[in-house]
Amino acid sequence: MLKSKTFVKKTRSGGIMKIVREHYLRDDIWCGSEVCTECKQEETVLQKDACIESNLCSFAHYLLPDTNIVLSQIDILEDPLIKNVIILQTVLQEVRHRSAPIYKRLKDILHDKEKHFYTFTNEHHRETYIEREQGESANDRNDRAIRISTKWYSDHLNNTPTDKRLKVVLLTNDRGNKEKAEESGLLTYRCEEYVKSLIANPELVDRLALTNDDKNEITSSKVLFPEHLPLSRIQSGIKSGTFQQGTFRASRDNYLEATVFVHGEGDDSTEVLIQGLQNLNRAVHQDLVAVEILPLDQWVAPSSVVLQDEGPKEDDVTEEEEAELKSGPSGAASRKPTGRVVGIIKRNWRPFCGMLFLSQIKEATRHLFTPADRRIPRIRIETRQAATLAGQRIMVAIDGWPKHSRYPNGHFVRSLGSAGDKETETEVLLLEHDVPHQDFSQAVLSFLPKMPWNITEEDMAVREDLRNLTVCSVDPPGCTDIDDALHCRDLPNGNQEVGVHIADVSHFIRPGNAMDLEAANRGTTVYLTGRRIDMVPELLSSNLCSLRSSVERLAFSCIWEINDKAEIVKTRFTKSVINSKASLTYAEAQMRIDDANMNDDTTKSLRGLNRLAKILKKRRIEKGALTLSSPEVRFHIDSETHDPIDLQTKELKETNSMVEEFMLLANISVAQKIYDEFSECALLRKHPAPPPSNYDILNKAAKSKDMVIHTDSAKALADSLDAAQVDGFPYFNTLLRILATRCMMQAVYFCSGMDSDFHHYGLASPIYTHFTSPIRRYSDIIVHRLLAVAIGADSTYPDLMDKHKQSALCNNLNYRHKMAQYAQRASVAYHTQLFFKSRGILNEEGFILFVRKNAIIVLIPKFGLEGTVFFENKDKPSPKLIFNEEAPSLTVEGHSFNMFDKVKVTISLDASNVQHQKIRMSLVEPVVRLLFQTQSLCNYRDPMVVNFHEVMN
Repeated sequence: MLKSKTFVKKTRSGGIMKIVREHYLRDDIWCGSEVCTECKQEETVLQKDACIESNLCSFAHYLLPDTNIVLSQIDILEDPLIKNVIILQTVLQEVRHRSAPIYKRLKDILHDKEKHFYTFTNEHHRETYIEREQGESANDRNDRAIRISTKWYSDHLNNTPTDKRLKVVLLTNDRGNKEKAEESGLLTYRCEEYVKSLIANPELVDRLALTNDDKNEITSSKVLFPEHLPLSRIQSGIKSGTFQQGTFRASRDNYLEATVFVHGEGDDSTEVLIQGLQNLNRAVHQDLVAVEILPLDQWVAPSSVVLQDEGPKEDDVTEEEEAELKSGPSGAASRKPTGRVVGIIKRNWRPFCGMLFLSQIKEATRHLFTPADRRIPRIRIETRQAATLAGQRIMVAIDGWPKHSRYPNGHFVRSLGSAGDKETETEVLLLEHDVPHQDFSQAVLSFLPKMPWNITEEDMAVREDLRNLTVCSVDPPGCTDIDDALHCRDLPNGNQEVGVHIADVSHFIRPGNAMDLEAANRGTTVYLTGRRIDMVPELLSSNLCSLRSSVERLAFSCIWEINDKAEIVKTRFTKSVINSKASLTYAEAQMRIDDANMNDDTTKSLRGLNRLAKILKKRRIEKGALTLSSPEVRFHIDSETHDPIDLQTKELKETNSMVEEFMLLANISVAQKIYDEFSECALLRKHPAPPPSNYDILNKAAKSKDMVIHTDSAKALADSLDAAQVDGFPYFNTLLRILATRCMMQAVYFCSGMDSDFHHYGLASPIYTHFTSPIRRYSDIIVHRLLAVAIGADSTYPDLMDKHKQSALCNNLNYRHKMAQYAQRASVAYHTQLFFKSRGILNEEGFILFVRKNAIIVLIPKFGLEGTVFFENKDKPSPKLIFNEEAPSLTVEGHSFNMFDKVKVTISLDASNVQHQKIRMSLVEPVVRLLFQTQSLCNYRDPMVVNFHEVMN
């Protein structure tokens, strides 16, 4: 049966276009139930014994939720107890339009065969399709479609034998929909009614999201926050310029302060400071909000105090805390645009990890949940299993934040395990940094090559045979996902041939299949301490794509002819087959180069590469490439307990630099090639030049030693850093380079057709991309595909040539890359805590990296560890503090502390707060009278603590 709709549409050119939309209705759409004898279905999803113990439904039944139940109660639907559920096409389409994250979760449930969720395409079934009536809203039409489908299912299943009959229960929280369903004789319950009726599973009640009625029950009558403006007023205000739209970013250190990042045109952007509970107005970190800029005379400076929400209190903030906000610098120069949140455009809530703060009231069911992320407010939840959840890491979702409530309301999602347990803490770390880490699905694994796998004659016919070359790889110890290998050999004309051979991952991962989509979503491999979260399945990452020694592997090769001055004479790219002669560590490769007795082909190749790399690096630095510094650490892990037994900073060798130089050269060569061929859709990587204000702290540090750092160009900065030496203080230059790293912007991926600034500031290169690590970076897979098309080795596909889709992909890659960095730092921080927990108290020398109003931040070079020593304690008399912002210096009881001063500190683990364990530092030398030092957070967690390779490469 065919239904059609005809309407006319005006085109851009002013013409009229007639559009006919056809809608096919069918009789052969089956119900999916095992008990049905009418439908001619080969496979069924809904079970015949669909029983669950319930006070309301003592009979076998299927559940049919409406759209709002799916959107608000997805945590209930995900519970293993809930099975045999009918999801209508109407509901699926509405969920898809209204919430992409919930739609993905629903699709995951539908793909889980053990859940027995069935999608019924009611919009194409002759008996369940309905037309929208005149004057009927789209929402009312969809509610009616859900009731019609429920009625059809009930009647349809009534035709089965009496002893096998099942009923269909419609779940809806919409009062009007429920009343109309009951008038039609349908079995209908509110979700809360149904869940509370489940006799054997009372804990499921905790996972119920609060309805509007429930939210009103647990709030006070006192209005604490201004009303949020409706979306229509917000939109007109943004259009008129009264309001600004931006991303809300809560402070880690001060719960009464935040900034809103307002995107302007092009690269222009503004940060609006928000201070005080009412001005924050219930916005949560990463929400998209509307802000109103306050008059100039109400602008303030960022607060210099640390304020943590101390937990249960009256539903307001003390005047004392609000007053502390105003203790920042008062000069006009330090004031920033200040505003207030007037409305929420889009919530960016997700399930949050943390711990329960139990109520002091005996047998209370309402408790406060404290998130692990300090930027998220505490959340009020209702649970009957508080005693069980005490000491557990749990997940909680926010349901809403009424204007009468000091905290948002939410519900319990699930328990993650005992706090302090290594597996639990790693799970929290991955969830909090949004790192996809679930096992690869069967759909993904189905696209892996069948084993045993071999290179075929067809492969050899379209590739260059380079198996005779002396190729080797040089990597960190224990590396199994070997992306790259190199070779160097003399040519008859006196020049040298150098090749960079990269794993041909794009041969195995074809565009648009399930494995490709999963890799694109993950974006990058995440390296935690002692654990790796792969971007692609292990069969590829550690086996078929890994360029291990003594096995034939498919590669994508970039080969240069280079003269004695390391100048490129010729460049070519080819798909190839290689056979690596050695898989070396950096240390092993360095020993070969240094050992005069070793003269085999691999060692000669390494020496040739090392000689050329030194020339390439020298030339790069002469052009203005930056050589910065950052403390990086390596753990030695116990093979049985997997606990860290030693911690030391990484030592870089010449061979590290050797590999890096040729990877950079390959990336630059490939970037130019793909841009020449595809000027609109090349995936490139840029590193923006920092704004002058970023260098303030670096200039102050240099000035304290009577030096000047020139920052007008990368070349000027590089030259100034090279010249910055202090007699008798060899570590000074390293400290200055660490500070310079903090001044840098983050390098980002972008599509060439969507940007005009390609320059890579840190590398002093006009163009750059990522080509050399396709096993662990999805960006490199796209670059491989572009290069393969450019040299005629593969065919293109629409998405590859679509600059808008490429740009959207770049946004996801930048996000995944950033979160992977944060997760890696958090993993280092956690293992650092484990290390100091086992080592007890240590005394170590360090250097003052920053001076604050009431504290000094100390770097311990031995461990690459950073921490804060405070000189104030709320419970004790404070010492006399004099802070000089210009120097900067801090005088404590007559003793002056300056940047880069050497100090000695005691390092220990403060485990008094299970959720937020900290590395505590206290000053040993110099001795200061009346010294109080509070906890010091190991700064690996801080996104401002950066690795210069992460920032710039």
